[in-house]
This record gives sequence, structure tokens and C-alpha cells, in this order.
Amino acid sequence: MIILVAGWVITKIIVILFRKQLEKTKLTELVAELLARFLSVLLYVVVILLAVGALGFSVNSVVLGLSAVIGIILGFGLQDSITNLASGVWIAALRPIDKDEVVDVDGKLGKVTAVGLMATELLSYDNKFITIPNKLVWGSPIVNHTRMPTRRVDVAVGISYESDLKKAIQVAINLMKAHSLVLTDPEPAIVTTELADSSVNLQLRAWANTEDYWTVKLDLTNGILEAFRREEGIEIPYPQLDVHLEQK
Repeated sequence: MIILVAGWVITKIIVILFRKQLEKTKLTELVAELLARFLSVLLYVVVILLAVGALGFSVNSVVLGLSAVIGIILGFGLQDSITNLASGVWIAALRPIDKDEVVDVDGKLGKVTAVGLMATELLSYDNKFITIPNKLVWGSPIVNHTRMPTRRVDVAVGISYESDLKKAIQVAINLMKAHSLVLTDPEPAIVTTELADSSVNLQLRAWANTEDYWTVKLDLTNGILEAFRREEGIEIPYPQLDVHLEQK
């Protein structure tokens, strides 16, 4: 018990010191966290072997026995664990994602909180904690929403066929150019995306710094509605269907 308790305390201290040393290097926080976790697991195994040796058992025989057990387990289902471990190493090395980045992985959207030995942890916008096995992260397309310094903000809006299209485009352009967080390079633009059943669909395209994305998105969505309502000759239509009845 003394060896286990002392080993647990010493392991904690070594891992903390190891983390502090990693902070002085150029390694990313994600890689440092993965290395620290790997070291802690390794030290815990050493502590357990020391405790077993203190009880009078041969450490060599214990290691040999564990190796045989591990070999059997690997044959019956730990392949996934090894795959997750290898995938975690590749993720930490190549860094398609990093801590605090917002990513879309395997259909899950959230901020990266950690990449462990076996799984990647995300925190969704509605505060859900998501754990994804590393093999699914590495084996799936990864959409990183915050890696680039700038993002394009797209806002869709429809106007009626009777509305003045040129006037609507100019109002939208003025709205985007007047926003303080919209970048001037690339310049904001507006395109006609579809001639739908009840509306001519437009899309506002404005560039913003990544940290300002949601602010600009909300402001332009609310702003274009209010701007079109203020202007005569621009109508945002409701979906409609004309039904003609023939009497015989």
C-alpha cells in the first residue's frame, strides 16, 4: 500500500513537472497533453509492477504473464484500442485539429477540449460533452471551422419577382460595407443563387475575421430583413401556391 500511494503521488509530481517542461518547448498544447497522458499511464504500470514485486512475486513472471494475457486479448478485440492509440498519435503529430478549435468530425460539431490516447473530446455549443474514438476522427473528413484567420459569412434571403432586383442588391451591398467588422479585402458581394417558385433567392457574401464570424452573421441576418422592410419596392415573400379551379 505504501508503494502504491507513494508511487501515485510521485507519478502526479513527475507528470506535472513534465507538462511544465513541455510548455517551454514549441510543441502544441494538444501534443503536450497526449505525451503527458502517455507518460502517466507508463508510470502507473511501473508502480503496479513495483508493488507486485514487493509482495514477493517475480516481476519477470508477472510481465511474461501480462504479455500472454495482452496477446490473447489483442486477438479477441483490442485491435480497436491499438487503432485508436495509433490514430491519436497521428492526430497529435499532423495536427488536423488542435485544442480550442471548432471542428466538425464524424457528424459532430464542437470545440476540441482534448485528444486522449483513445478518444477525442469535444464540447458542443449547447454544452454537450462528446467523446469520439480516435479511429473515427482520423478516418473521417475533418472540417476545421477556426483554423484559418478569416471566414466568409453567407446570408440567404429571398425577394419577390415583382421587387426591384438592382435596388435589393445595392441595399445589401451598402449594408455589408457599412458593417465595421466586414473586411474590405476580399470585397463583400451578393449573388443570385436560385429562381425559386415564390422568390428570387440572393446570398450575401461578406468576409470577416474568424472570431467575428457569428457576430457578423447575426448582424447581417437581422440587418437585411430590416433594410428590405424599410425600402419601397422590395418585398420578402411568403411561400405561395396558386390553385385554379375549373367548374364544369
